[in-house]
Amino acid sequence: MAKKHKRKDRAFENGSSSTGIISRETLNTILGVFALVISIFLLLGAFGLAGRVGTLAYEFFSYLFGIGYYLMPLVFLLLSISFFHERKRDPVGAQIFGSALLFVSSLGLVNLISSKGGIVGGVISKPLISLFDIYLSAILLVALITISVLVIFDINIRLNVFALIKNLFSRGNGAEVARTQNEEAMINKAVEKVEHQDTRYKGQDTNKKQETRNKKQMDENEGFTPMMLRRSGKPWSPPPLSLLEGDRGKPGVGDIKANANLIKRTLLNFGIMVEMDEISIGPSVTRYALKPAEGVKLSKILGLQTNLELALAAHPVRIEAPIPGKSLVGIEVPNTQKSTIGLGSLVSDPAFMESEKPLYVALGRDIAGASRYANLDKMPHLLIAGATGSGKSVSIHAIITSLLYRNPPENLKFIMIDPKRVELTMYNNIPHLLTPVITDPKKAILALKWVAKEMERRYDILEKNSSRDIDSYHKNILQPSLENSKLKIENSEAQSPDPMPYMIIIIDELADLMQSYPRELESAIVRLAQMSRAVGIHLILSTQRPSVNIITGLIKANIPARIALQVASQIDSRTILDAAGAEKLLGSGDMLYQGAEMSKPVRIQSAYISEREVKAVTKYLRDAYADELSDEINFSAENVSNAIFSANLGENSDDLDDDELYEEARETITQAGKASTSFLQRKLRIGYARAARLMDMLEERGVIGAGSGAKPREVLNAPRFDDSVEARLPQEEAELPDDTNDGDEN
Repeated sequence: MAKKHKRKDRAFENGSSSTGIISRETLNTILGVFALVISIFLLLGAFGLAGRVGTLAYEFFSYLFGIGYYLMPLVFLLLSISFFHERKRDPVGAQIFGSALLFVSSLGLVNLISSKGGIVGGVISKPLISLFDIYLSAILLVALITISVLVIFDINIRLNVFALIKNLFSRGNGAEVARTQNEEAMINKAVEKVEHQDTRYKGQDTNKKQETRNKKQMDENEGFTPMMLRRSGKPWSPPPLSLLEGDRGKPGVGDIKANANLIKRTLLNFGIMVEMDEISIGPSVTRYALKPAEGVKLSKILGLQTNLELALAAHPVRIEAPIPGKSLVGIEVPNTQKSTIGLGSLVSDPAFMESEKPLYVALGRDIAGASRYANLDKMPHLLIAGATGSGKSVSIHAIITSLLYRNPPENLKFIMIDPKRVELTMYNNIPHLLTPVITDPKKAILALKWVAKEMERRYDILEKNSSRDIDSYHKNILQPSLENSKLKIENSEAQSPDPMPYMIIIIDELADLMQSYPRELESAIVRLAQMSRAVGIHLILSTQRPSVNIITGLIKANIPARIALQVASQIDSRTILDAAGAEKLLGSGDMLYQGAEMSKPVRIQSAYISEREVKAVTKYLRDAYADELSDEINFSAENVSNAIFSANLGENSDDLDDDELYEEARETITQAGKASTSFLQRKLRIGYARAARLMDMLEERGVIGAGSGAKPREVLNAPRFDDSVEARLPQEEAELPDDTNDGDEN
């Protein structure tokens, strides 16, 4: 018997009727149609439009209910609406009872007011008047009418009595109502935005194809600055946009209303009154902005981060207090499903295509879903750091590709250094490269020294032409020359100005080079970062070890623009940004970008570009401009006697190890007749590392012999001048008499 009841209850819960013939939803629909037909029948009968039956019904019910007859169509209409609206309730119980109670109470109230409620109305109202008088009787009947409506539509009313009393006696009652309405409007707006994004993602593929076709029909140089006119007659055609993919996927945000209420209730449990404001939906996170009440310390909200993670069942939750430029606090909650930001959607955006900035790069989309770009010329250098797998290399590929779409080879040159040998080697043999991708640490230092010498050469050109920076040189010197050459004006080629393309030096793994040559690398980076902006040389540094040994204080001081991806600890975040927050990122391109002009970093979802897309773009450039490949640069400075940066990239050069104390160290050990690291430390007052390096240099150049245990090294017959220095001198100076040499030394 118990099993039968359980089976019956389970069937009832699953939506089947007690008879098991038709479902409850179907029965409710039938009853709703039936009640609607009765309502229409009674309404037409009152006007004599329902035939003889309608007339008889009108006369009979008018005798019983008086003018309350006209309430019958209304009651049956409400009953019909309730049947259509509530499909999971008992169809023959509460709704019919509530309708009958509504009709009877209304008849009593009508008869109480006008004495025209018919026989039934008089039966109801007269006993009430005799017992409770007219006023209390009216209150009772109104209460019964209210109860009947609640029963029909199954409505529950919850009132916070204490809050209601507080609002009644507070002066800001109207403001409280307005605030609540504003919160509801903000939440509804966010919900509509999610629905709008759904349709936008669905129609994105079609729009992207149409945009690609339109872009192909655009003028080939549209979106580029006038200085990009080429010396050669071949026009510049950027890679087609069809090689890149657009955005993919729709962000899953969950129940926005429930999350907003959870945040508000969680803070309220700890005594923090807030009002919800705007809700921003991004590719990877949703930001709930709230305004704290007056007198609330932001530190109290920041201390409840773990409590919010527990309440929202989300990790990690990042709190931005306050949001820059607003008197709001942002609660950033990870989306249940992330959307992928394709580089194609950013590159095809009119804001990117129509920009006249040659070093304009695409970063990604922010929390509000807006496209974010940056001008590398204004940074002027960029540091990218994050843990392994956080998306550093993909971000670098996106920056490089966006630059390749904007600049012809004559306008932009790259020097790429990739000690890992796998990330940047895909760009080999493109016309924008000054030299093949450098993978050897020693060659990387030589290349940086060559860049420093190139920087000096460019400053000499600017000084000679009275130009303040590279933009002034392009506008006032190079551009008129190119236009004259294009118009074939006579003598236009008599004195062509030196070209000065922008130069980007990219180092994909700074830590590997720092381990090999820390002093040389830091000094080269700092020197370039301090002086290279005016001549169009910019650095992009990347590392997966954000420690103070790699990102030194001098490097940070000269590179204010930084990108922090996901890191393991708050210490690493402070090393990169001088602020916490990167440890709360989600990875996969989720980053904090801080420009030179920003006071606080901005959260951005980086653009994604796959290996297939990178190879397609580089293949297009190789095939289309195969005749414009740059010759491999010989990083040397011949015939320059004071070239401290001279080096040859193709040979093993001792110039890399030049040390200002080398000559003094050589003379010291020659006079003493013995050589050891500790001896140099004492005599020259230097550290062990530098003394050991000097010993290695002396051994390589034949001044001292090889080491033999703890014994001092043998001092050999060494030349008075270093071979590398002698090689730089003219031949006649190298063949000076011995007495002249002795005189110089003494």
